[in-house]
Amino acid sequence: MSQALEISLLGELRVRAMGQEIVLPASKKARALLAFLVATGRPHRRERLCELFWDLPDDPKAALRWALSKLRRAVDTPDRLRIIADRERVQFDAEGIGVDILDIHARLRNQAGMLGVIELEDMATRLGNMLLDGLDGAGDEAFDAWLTAEREDVHLAQVEVYMRLATHRDVGPAASRKWQRLWLEADPEGAEAHQRMRSDTSPAGLQRITSPPGLLSDHVVLAETSSADPADRVRKARAHALRAQNIGFCDVADGTRIAYASIGSGPPILKAANWLNHLEFDWSSPIWGRSFAELSRGRTLIRYDERGCGLSDWDVDDLGFDAFVEDLEVVADTLGLERFPLVGISQGCAVSVEYAVRHPERVSGLILISGYAAGWRFLASPEEQARREAVITLTELGWGTDNPAYRHIFTQTFMPDASAETLDWFDDFQRQTTSPKNAARFQEAFGRIDVRHRLGQVKAPTIVLHSRYDQRIPLELGQAVAAGIPGAQFVALESRNHILVDQEPAWQVCLGAIHRFLEENGI
Repeated sequence: MSQALEISLLGELRVRAMGQEIVLPASKKARALLAFLVATGRPHRRERLCELFWDLPDDPKAALRWALSKLRRAVDTPDRLRIIADRERVQFDAEGIGVDILDIHARLRNQAGMLGVIELEDMATRLGNMLLDGLDGAGDEAFDAWLTAEREDVHLAQVEVYMRLATHRDVGPAASRKWQRLWLEADPEGAEAHQRMRSDTSPAGLQRITSPPGLLSDHVVLAETSSADPADRVRKARAHALRAQNIGFCDVADGTRIAYASIGSGPPILKAANWLNHLEFDWSSPIWGRSFAELSRGRTLIRYDERGCGLSDWDVDDLGFDAFVEDLEVVADTLGLERFPLVGISQGCAVSVEYAVRHPERVSGLILISGYAAGWRFLASPEEQARREAVITLTELGWGTDNPAYRHIFTQTFMPDASAETLDWFDDFQRQTTSPKNAARFQEAFGRIDVRHRLGQVKAPTIVLHSRYDQRIPLELGQAVAAGIPGAQFVALESRNHILVDQEPAWQVCLGAIHRFLEENGI
């Protein structure tokens, strides 16, 4: 029988086995690594963990191995390994373990009835401790940002508990005033908004009601979206979206593990993978964040990372077109999607076309953005092909370096009109999405795509959107896709960007056209 473990993330990180505290490694980074694995509850790539916690020119891989060995001594038992690691990923097996903050979140989210006063008061006491106290600065800026976002979640949970106690039918008047005061101190805007909404039935104070279980109450959402600082509103909304999405994994027949995520509620909409996406980082992206939020409005948005990048397996033998399509098939099958609109961007358009032809009964509509039916190996001039091959060589040599010059080759063609801040973000984002070898392999694979013979077989209603001055995929290639699909609608966007950014007018035009297309076709 495994030792019963309990892990406290509220306050200083603590691990107990059978009530006895376990001595953790003295290394702050090792303890932060354990906390990160426990709190996130899913596998992480070794490369990503190295980036989060260790700087070059040290040996991050050796440091990670050392930290994992120390943690194994602390939390593994002869009959149960808690630190699960292979060549690519590391995760913490938390089955059967109590983790204080995760248990609190689960009870607030899933409780079918009203929580008792004693239980809520215990939560309030626990939530008064700072999450992972003392681990600030244990990793890089991304770790600190993650820690800040997690602490904001703790604050929201604390506000939720105060609200429930302040409005609980079993709390006496004196105690109710205490919890009302704490609620107002923790969330003045939300508490006051709630009080205004209820003032008609309880003019002397807050009406004492039971909040609906399963979600944070409306006042929390109000507080989160009513900040006076627009940048703060965006940051909080994106952090909330990242934590709200559900991430899972499925296995393709060749053994490749594909990571997928879903967010929102309502009818499903599935986005085919394209290179330079990452399920973890997309929500903080000035490129993808608002776009995905728009697509999930009133729907359940499902995305997945391309094999070879993001959270999906990087070490794969096959980076070919058929494998890309099979990954899409497996994600749709795993989630049991029966009928849905399919979104394809860039090379994801060809993958979407092939899927729609193979499975016409499942695709209710096709939304194709900045795409092409045939890659550069088929359509480019000899001079252009030579240039592309040279870029592939440069990519493999320079992609992973700190010098962004190599990645600028892509940045400038993907988004020539983006701001300097967005371009800097995209430079770093590219390096985090895949390896130098895979970056080169992707370019070669995309060059060999050819679905021109499949366009006429598409049965689903289709809209094709393409930037008029796209610097990477010329307008005529998008027009050819629309011309080849029976009844397809074509929308030219006034932009030079291959990937639209949300500050440009073309982005609004694109999203508006997509929503009209879905509405007009009853999708």
